Order: sequence, then C-alpha cells, then structure tokens
Amino acid sequence: MNKLILYIAASFFSIFQAIADDGHRLWLRYDKINDSRLIKQYENSIYFPVIYGSSATIQACRAELQNALSGLTGKKYTVFSSPKKQTNFFATLSSSPLASSLISKDDLNKIGTEGFLILTTNSGQKKIIITAKTDIGLMYGIFHFLRLIQTNQSIEQLHILSNPRLNLRLLNHWDNLNRTVERGYAGFSIWDWHKLPGYIDKRYIDYARANASVGINGTVLNNVNANSLILTKPYLLKVKALADVFRPYGIKVYLTAKFSSPIEIGDLQTADPLNDQVQNWWKAKAKEIYSLIPDFGGFLVKANSEGQPGPQDYKRTHADGANMLAAAVAPYNGIVIWRAFVYSSENTDDRHKQAYDEFLPLDGKFSSNVMLQVKNGAIDFMPREPFHPLFGAMPKTPLMMEFQLTQEYTGQGTSLVYLAPLFKEVLNSDTYSKGKGSTVGKVVDGSLDKHLLNGMAGVSNIGNDMNWCGHPFAQANWYAYGRLCWDYNLSSEIIADEWLRMTLSNNAQFVAVAKKMMMSSRETMVNYMNPLGLHHIMRTNDHYGPAPWVDNIKRPEWNPVYYHKADSVGIGFNRSSSGSNAIAQYKPEARIQWENITTCDEKLILWFHHVPWSFKMKSGRTLWDELCFTYYSGADDVKKMQHTWSSMQPYVDAEQFDHVKQLLNIQYNEAVWWRNSCLLYFQTFSKMPIPTGYEQPDKPLEYYKNLKFYFVPGI
Repeated sequence: MNKLILYIAASFFSIFQAIADDGHRLWLRYDKINDSRLIKQYENSIYFPVIYGSSATIQACRAELQNALSGLTGKKYTVFSSPKKQTNFFATLSSSPLASSLISKDDLNKIGTEGFLILTTNSGQKKIIITAKTDIGLMYGIFHFLRLIQTNQSIEQLHILSNPRLNLRLLNHWDNLNRTVERGYAGFSIWDWHKLPGYIDKRYIDYARANASVGINGTVLNNVNANSLILTKPYLLKVKALADVFRPYGIKVYLTAKFSSPIEIGDLQTADPLNDQVQNWWKAKAKEIYSLIPDFGGFLVKANSEGQPGPQDYKRTHADGANMLAAAVAPYNGIVIWRAFVYSSENTDDRHKQAYDEFLPLDGKFSSNVMLQVKNGAIDFMPREPFHPLFGAMPKTPLMMEFQLTQEYTGQGTSLVYLAPLFKEVLNSDTYSKGKGSTVGKVVDGSLDKHLLNGMAGVSNIGNDMNWCGHPFAQANWYAYGRLCWDYNLSSEIIADEWLRMTLSNNAQFVAVAKKMMMSSRETMVNYMNPLGLHHIMRTNDHYGPAPWVDNIKRPEWNPVYYHKADSVGIGFNRSSSGSNAIAQYKPEARIQWENITTCDEKLILWFHHVPWSFKMKSGRTLWDELCFTYYSGADDVKKMQHTWSSMQPYVDAEQFDHVKQLLNIQYNEAVWWRNSCLLYFQTFSKMPIPTGYEQPDKPLEYYKNLKFYFVPGI
C-alpha cells in the first residue's frame, strides 16, 4: 500500500507536464513558477527538507512535498526522514523534542487534533517548522504550506495556526452500483465496483489527495437512494479496498444504508426498528463492517422520503429508526446521519413547512451519536432560498448542513456558476434562536448549542470525466466547499483567488478579472433562472431547463405551478400569515426581513408573497417590468461573461480556454431559453407587454413547451 502511494505521487505530475492541461490535476498542478525572484526566495527558505516519521500518511506527505517543490521551482528536491547538516525545513509532530524546543507552549496548546502550526523561527539559523498533533494534521499543514507557494505568497515570516471549525467534512456521492450518478453531470461514477477490490484505479489516490488538500475527511460512497447490495460481503470487501486507499489521507468511508435491508438481504419479514430480530440484524451487520473497516464512519440514511422505506412504514418515528441504527454502530464510535429531507404527497400543507413540522417534536429524542442532516433550504437546493427553518429550532440535536455541489438546479454541467457566495449567504444568515448573532454557521459548527458532534455534507459533483467535474469551473465548487468546511469565515473572494491561481494562472490581471466574473456568476444565474424568489420552475424529472407551465403530475408538489402560483392578479407563493404561514417557522427577528410585502427583501419577495403584477418595486418599476428587467439582465450578463473570458485567452492553457468558451456559448443560449420561455408563459397571466427596447422573443410559447430532450445526464 505504501509503495503504491509513493509511486502514484511520484508519477502524477510528470505524466501531465508534457501535454495540454486537461484539468485532471485540479488545483494541485505544481507547474514551475514564472517569477525567478520568488523561486529564489523559496529555494533560500527550503533546503534539505525533513519530514519525520514513517507512517503511510507521512510517506504520502513526503512524496507530495518532494514533487510539489520540484515542480514549482524546477529544481529537484529530496525530502528526507532525518535532518542533514544544513536542514532548515522541518515537519514534525508537536510531541517531538524539536517542536517543544522551538515553539511556545501557548502555540502548541492551541493545536487541535487535526490542526497545524506553520512557524518561521529566528533563533540562530532561520527555520520553517510545520507541526501538528497527528500525522493527518501534519498533512493538512503541508498542503496549506504548498498553497502559499502555489499562490506566490511570501514564506519568509510565517505564523499560521489553523484548526478546522467542523469535525465532519463530508462528500456525499449519489453514485449507484451500476456506475450511474444521480444528478451527476461529469460522466459515470469514479467507483469501478466491478473491478474492485482487485484493481485500484489511480484516480482513487488522486481523489484522496485532492480532498486532503482542502481538509475533507469523509466520503459517503453510495447514493442516498440506496441499494441494499452495498451491505453484502462482496461489496463490503470493495468498500474496504477504498477505505484502505483513503486512510493515509485522513478520509473515512461512510455508507448510505437502505432501511429495508433486513428484508432485502437479511431474509427477515420486517424492518421494524423496534423488532428484536431487526435490531440484532443491524448489530451483526455493523460488527461485520467494522471487522473489515475498523475506522468506518457510519451510516447515512434517507428514510420515508420520495418513496424510500423507513420507520414510518411501521408507525415508528424517525428517532426510533435512527436510534436503532445508532445502537448498532455505537460500540465502534460510529455515527448515524439521518436526512431531514422529507415531504409527503398525502400532506396538503406547504412543502416548505413539512420537514420542520415533522422533526421539531423529535428534538432531544435522538441518540447522542445521531446527526440530523438538513438541506440549506426547505424546498430543494434552489439557486436562492431562505435558510432552512430547522436551523436554530432544534437546540438538543446536532444539525449537519447539506449543500449541493453538483449543479442540479444551478445549470447542471453547462453553466459557470461559482457557488461559494450561495454557501456563505446561508451560513451567515442569522436565525436569532439565541439572540442576534445566532448564525446558521454557529448552529452547524455546534458552538451555539455546545454540540461536539458537528459537520457539513456536500453532494458531490465528481465523475469520471478527465477533469473530474465536467465544467472546468465546477472544480471551484468542490474546492470552495472544502475550504469553507475548514473555515466558513473565509471569504468567497479569497477562495476564488486561491483556486484561480492554483488551477489556471497566477497572472494578477487574469485573477482580478476572472475573480470578478466568478463572484457575479451565481447572481447572474439566479436572474435568468429564478429571479425575485421564484423557485422550482425547472423541467420535471431531469430538472434541465425551464417548464413553469407543467401542471399534470400526480403529486402536486412536483408541479412547477405549485410554486409560482401565477394568475391574473399576480405571481408568487404566499407564505405570510395570510397564506400558508410558513414564515412563522422563523424567529420574529429573522422573519421581519420577509413578512411585510412592502419591505420584503426583493430577492425573495416571490418566495414569501403573492405579488400583484402592478406592484411598485423599489426600482420604481412594476413587478412585471422588474421581472422582465431581471430576466434580460441575467442573459445579458452571460454575454458579458463570454466577452470577459475571451479577453483571458493569453493567460490560460489553450485546451482549458476553449473548453470554457464553448460551454459559455451553451450557457448563453440556455439563458435566453430561460428568459424567453418564462416571460412568454407569465405574460399569459399578466397580459402586459415585454417593454420596448428589449429583444423580443423570436419564437412563440408553444415552441418552448414542445421542446423535448432525451437522455439528459443525471437521471
């Protein structure tokens, strides 16, 4: 295993430096720095580098540092396991005599289990020390140090002490055993189940390196719409093989467990969580898993949601189901992550309210090793949503954030949409659950309610495309998610700056212009897709493109008309006290920004109110004219993105440049499609003209209604 890690790390960059940049290296390119002044500084600051230790993690660190320094400086480096006479760079555990002799006790005491300290010492010979309490902390410190060099920062005087804000930093793969990926837009699953455990694809090591470089420490391997076969012995052996690859990089594996598995693979007649046989079956299954994978993380469960089996099938509660599984994994320090994404076609109440109403009475009834995984908003990963009302409402239960990296509702595989501003918008939202400053971030990191079990999950956007994520800029969402898991106080701008420099170019002019484009891209997409709080008006099933007219699906909440409620009076879902009153699920101080139609934040006005077409907006325009203005602005801004990217050609690899250029052409056509079809449809209710001065739609509404698409990815 150790030899495999070293071989992959050593060969990784030499393979790709000889050919065009296809994006496979992600943000770990390690190409030679163009600035000779910086190269000299780095060479003077690092010679005869040493990393103490011999574990698989330390060997991976040594290989990473060696290849990175050699690639970035163009000078061959060897990283030693013991010091040479002139060594001035050390990476060592904080318990070592070297660390204790050169670093203050105060600094050493502040390093957490996964944290690290990077310090320049000036006593005698100048030295750079990277230290941590654990091998994986040391790896995180080395990746951070390399990030400084990759982004052309000075390393002459360093004092960086960093600990992750969240304990669990997970990717959720919605990957199926047949290698399709639900809501995946970058090819098939990277898990080649057929060849495992005998064949270890190089991509598994690359995947682990990339995740470790941003601090991600867990991966859920299979779809939340689970297949019970994943829990059978042949597949558990395959899971073990992946766990063995990931372990040196600090990554634990988790599995989605199908609640009906005792019936499907256990020959039982029931999956009732209060049945003794069922409980014993899960305990035996947990024992089997942990005998193969001692550091197995635990189970993720989607139950009684969208047709999935669950405890309610037996008239039991979600807590009954979660606690039964929690008891099975508790002896091994495992956890259960129970998804709160539930809604029922039998429940005629506003879908926005259902998860809150269902889970709030269960606060305090879950076992101590259970987390409730809550989507960032109450509907379903919309381009913009108010934060989920469960955040701040369940102080006795650890709530885990669930974000979606894969762009199911944000342009799928064809759109440049940087999602860090969306993530930050939610995490910075104030729940007021314990007064001002009770942000969603503080709920998620456990600090608000003193939960030691805390974390964040991101639905993966990774597939087997050569560049991992389909769209080159989609890599930035994987990167940003990991960085925000580590420290959600980082700004979207800083993260974009890092990613651009590490992935595309360090040229200052390029970074400034491209960063501005990234920072505005999410708002651009909202404007041409779901402006002013419109939501879930995408095509049904595949969610590709607009279809606000669909009204013929049996389940009412699967019809776009359910959400926009356009009529001759106006448009929007009335969730105020005169409507569904979903707004009452928020604290008074939080809902004040939305409850009054005349003062409501206009970015969400149609989320909370049914607004007359002639309503005067803050711009002075009527709602109808504002809707037209916003849709047209969104499409126009994609055109500006095209012009911006064209100006970036001198700074970017030709293959990467052309890839993004072609996708931006597609995105512009899709933006016009969204704009024209939505406005033509809503015009049938408003009876108002699209203002003069705008390019008028060149096709009738029926054209858009009759569009058909086959084999859309992600289904």
